[in-house]
Amino acid sequence: MTTELIAKTFQGLEPLLAQELTELGASDIQIGRRMVTFTGDKEMMYRANFCLRTAIRILKPIKHFKAKSADDVYNAVKSIDWTEYLSTDTTFAVDSVVFSPEFHHSKFVAYKVKDAIADQFREKTGSRPNVSVSNPDIQLHIHISDYDATLALDSSGESLHRRGYRQETVAAPLNEVLAAGIILMTGWRGDTDFLDPFCGSGTLCIEAALIARGIAPGVFRQGYAFEKWTDFDRDLLEKVYNDDSNEREFNHRIIGRDIDPKAIGIARRNIKAAGLAKEITIEEADFTKTPLLPTDSEQGKTLIITNPPYGERISTPDLLGLYKTIGQKLKREFTGGEAWILSYREECFEQIGLKPSLKTPLYNGSLECELRKYVLFNGRLNEHRAAGGTIKTDAERREMGQKHRFKQKRDSFKGEQQPFSDKRNHRFDNEDREDDHRFNKYSKGDGFKGRRGGGDNEDRRRDGERHGGFGGKRGDYRPKGNNRAARQEARRRFFGGREDNDD
Repeated sequence: MTTELIAKTFQGLEPLLAQELTELGASDIQIGRRMVTFTGDKEMMYRANFCLRTAIRILKPIKHFKAKSADDVYNAVKSIDWTEYLSTDTTFAVDSVVFSPEFHHSKFVAYKVKDAIADQFREKTGSRPNVSVSNPDIQLHIHISDYDATLALDSSGESLHRRGYRQETVAAPLNEVLAAGIILMTGWRGDTDFLDPFCGSGTLCIEAALIARGIAPGVFRQGYAFEKWTDFDRDLLEKVYNDDSNEREFNHRIIGRDIDPKAIGIARRNIKAAGLAKEITIEEADFTKTPLLPTDSEQGKTLIITNPPYGERISTPDLLGLYKTIGQKLKREFTGGEAWILSYREECFEQIGLKPSLKTPLYNGSLECELRKYVLFNGRLNEHRAAGGTIKTDAERREMGQKHRFKQKRDSFKGEQQPFSDKRNHRFDNEDREDDHRFNKYSKGDGFKGRRGGGDNEDRRRDGERHGGFGGKRGDYRPKGNNRAARQEARRRFFGGREDNDD
């Protein structure tokens, strides 16, 4: 049976998410504001959680209604038969995002939803389910925009940007969903070498390797909220997990560099946990003193995607001088290549001294950044074009022709993006970055314990492993390595009777 579903994402990544859903086989795809709606069956919902690189969470709407007052919210929620989703023995939590002139605090809306559910159960049974903020059996999400309200089940739980491979992090890490979105935006799919000269904890390199290999981001994941639903189909999820039909070989190189020895160590540990040490090389190097490309690299056959320091949250001596060096090295050492740079400050971009062929506004956390594309070539622009070279694709030309689109977008989202600057507005990406405070169910399980690992899984993490089961208590039926026979054997062991011994 097909149903309506919502995939939430960051501003600017909506078209990429829609394309991912198209490739996944979803139907009725519609792009919205920081979300994409679609329809699909239970398997599609499982695959969306497991396979989508640019989604933050997948919601299953229960009810759409008009919310012009608190009573409207209460009555609409109470009209739902909650025995289909909850019992007095289960726990629940309510998350709310509100952009409405009627409601001045999103938590008030969440309280009204909670009260309506509790009152219905009291009237029917004399008791009520409990609320558990840190470890709920059912997570609900209510979104109100003006007077339009949607109440949905959150099928993801912990934000999908938490892939599960990150062991440690550096200051101001790049969100995994944003990193994957940037790579997909460039069109790179593993057909050339890849270089990030400011790799930090290695997020861009790891996401690039996953894309190049066709490995779904969910292979490292410890669990999903839908596993606690009454209609959870374990066999179906196991089928989704073991589908490696999109995986492929990667015959090029991914290189990450950084000047900070601590960042290099963290990046290598993260890469090892992801089982991608063969695909990624991490080097300690000073950008200003190191040749941009390896000596054996073919000119024009490497893509650069990087997120240099902005001077925000990370102190960098002579920040403008660093960006000037970036521009100089691109001009001198990267002829025929293509570089994509994410940064925050306009004065930094000015120091690069190159004209970008594309500018895309993106938010990195609360920072209003731009991703700029630079195409490097010899001689004059007219000569480059006469020789058949291109600077902008037709799609990029149309996008750049949309005058004033940046300011309009920024103004329309400014209130939403500021962290709690208005009591009515919860900043969306902050909402999902802070999931550790609201969804600790996977960090308190028997196996995986937060980003740094822990428990038995820590001892099992070795290069090439895929680790962790779906949820802490369920054990580990995800086999080591990519061997199909090993997968089948591990699946047989787990599903052949181990379940009865979980407790």
